[in-house]
Amino acid sequence: MRFRRCGREAVLVEVADLDAALALYEGVRAARLPGVLDLVPAARTVLVRLDPAVTSPARVRHRIAGLAVGEGRLADRGTVEIPVRYDGDDLAEVADHLGVTADEVVARHTSSTWTAAFAGFAPGFAYLTGDDPRLDVPRRATPRTRIPAGAVALAGGFSAVYPADTPGGWQLIGRTTTRLWDVDRDPPALLVPGTRVRFRRADR
Repeated sequence: MRFRRCGREAVLVEVADLDAALALYEGVRAARLPGVLDLVPAARTVLVRLDPAVTSPARVRHRIAGLAVGEGRLADRGTVEIPVRYDGDDLAEVADHLGVTADEVVARHTSSTWTAAFAGFAPGFAYLTGDDPRLDVPRRATPRTRIPAGAVALAGGFSAVYPADTPGGWQLIGRTTTRLWDVDRDPPALLVPGTRVRFRRADR
């Protein structure tokens, strides 16, 4: 682990890979360290937000360095089913890349159990890891300037649902009307780290 200070109110912990980041996230979360307000996992880091009136970056670094961190598994925080109309602009291209039919791509996507590993890029955007290594496709060579909210996409072994109209470079395979981000919901993000996701094929 490498520690980087982020002012008086946060510590950024860098680790080797996603599994190590998820293990660290769960380990720090379970330890309930005094003064730690929030944890933000990412692909190879965990940001630890703290209350400087209760603790300090140096104290937090010392406590985290002494933790016995287990395997990179997130605690199960329930399952969300997301209906998808699989008519994405890149579905045929994804099928060609994988050497299968479009229906086979859909079958693999819907039969996989996905897990929200971390959030980023935009509020409500969750990076979902799956249990089918065959669904690993590259990002588009040229990103789009606008992807509509609800677009379901693949890139680099991850799947995701775009929560709002944004630019993006992922491969679009479908769309959903499920709202990923709603400020009137508690929490606003539908998918928090540890949430299991099952995609279901829908006609409309």
